[in-house]
Amino acid sequence: MNSRFDYILGAALDGFWKFLEIAPLIIPLAIVVAVIARVPFYRETMVLLGLSLFIWAPLWLTITLAAVLIRVWAAYTRKRFLASQKMVLLEIKVPRDVDKSPLAMEIVLSALHQTVGESTLWDRVMVGKIRAHFSLEIVSIEGNVKFMIYTRASMRTFIESQIYSQYPSSEIHEVSDYITHIPYAERDSHWALFAAEFGLTKPDPYPIKTYVDYETDKDVFEEKKIDPITPLLEWMGSLGQGEQAWFQILVRSNKVKDPTTYWPKNWQKEGKELVEKIIEESKERGADPTSEFSPMFAQLTEGERNTIKAIERSIGKLGFDCGIRSIYIAKKEKFNGGNIAGIFGTVKQYSSNDLNGFKPTKYTDFDYPWEDYGKYRLSKLKWKMFDAYRRRSWFLPPYERKPFVLNSEELATMYHFPGKVATTPTFERIESKKAEPPRNLPT
Repeated sequence: MNSRFDYILGAALDGFWKFLEIAPLIIPLAIVVAVIARVPFYRETMVLLGLSLFIWAPLWLTITLAAVLIRVWAAYTRKRFLASQKMVLLEIKVPRDVDKSPLAMEIVLSALHQTVGESTLWDRVMVGKIRAHFSLEIVSIEGNVKFMIYTRASMRTFIESQIYSQYPSSEIHEVSDYITHIPYAERDSHWALFAAEFGLTKPDPYPIKTYVDYETDKDVFEEKKIDPITPLLEWMGSLGQGEQAWFQILVRSNKVKDPTTYWPKNWQKEGKELVEKIIEESKERGADPTSEFSPMFAQLTEGERNTIKAIERSIGKLGFDCGIRSIYIAKKEKFNGGNIAGIFGTVKQYSSNDLNGFKPTKYTDFDYPWEDYGKYRLSKLKWKMFDAYRRRSWFLPPYERKPFVLNSEELATMYHFPGKVATTPTFERIESKKAEPPRNLPT
């Protein structure tokens, strides 16, 4: 009885918190309207405004209704189009002696930069087409680490051909969705989870630390290479029976426009503006007469020159809209709170104080106990994060988020098949090389 009462009270408090989120907008507006209504001049103005709205009602109502109908129709056709697309989950295994640098995966990902399917307004609104998006996933099932790609079935052959072109000895198989094997429920579940979503700490043009910065692409002895993906693999490989960890990067090609606004946003143009801003701000200090650089760059510090170089290298590559989500889930009796640190720690190696990095934008916890009386909001939040991961939803409803941009080099740094430097014993590989990829792949 008390549990039911707490749940109902928690639901009521959840509604109250949502009201508080919009109260800062509603309350000042109500005060302004109340003040205006008491001033004769403004009262007459409001009457005239009301008459004007009434006279022009046929026009603005028609325009408003048409806009609403177009949005509703576009949402319907998009949902219908998505329902018609069969999705597949591909598991990729590579040999133990693979010695490819992340550059190989960068080439694969660059080929996936596809914008076809929504080139015209008719395709987007009337047909509901959208450009393909992918989910690059690294998962640990009780310590067994796997690399997977979730994609449209129609893209499967193309993706396989691109992977085989760089990793000819790899194996690719369609597998069942591992998430469906977890009977997680919003209430009274036998499973416990912690989930987090991540965003960038700085604007998109600032790059994260990549394999080039770690010199993973250099031709050195394998055992001396530093691969930034190994902390994630080692943490995942340390999980025990009844524990799982899922890491998901949602990806689609960037098309310049920010989908959350009506104004165009070009991340590459933004990068050029940032470079110009750094140069302009440095001019106020004056040039260093002992500098070996040209007068335009003589006033820049070494850190500023490195930042400009990094931004220019970043915006010179293909960009992808991205979203990152991670979940640690285990049976309640096996759940280890210490593994929560693993979720946040496995993206720290990509961060730089001078450039970019990752920060959590949403996670399944509250700062104060009164924010979630009765644990209603927390259980609801956990279910939503689980469901969002299961649906691979980021760019589209029901869990639409604002994406950030990573270029092909950054993306390959976070998702590539490691070489011998990764010694995780539970990372599933192929024991022996295959002779060649299937002959029926298109060329």
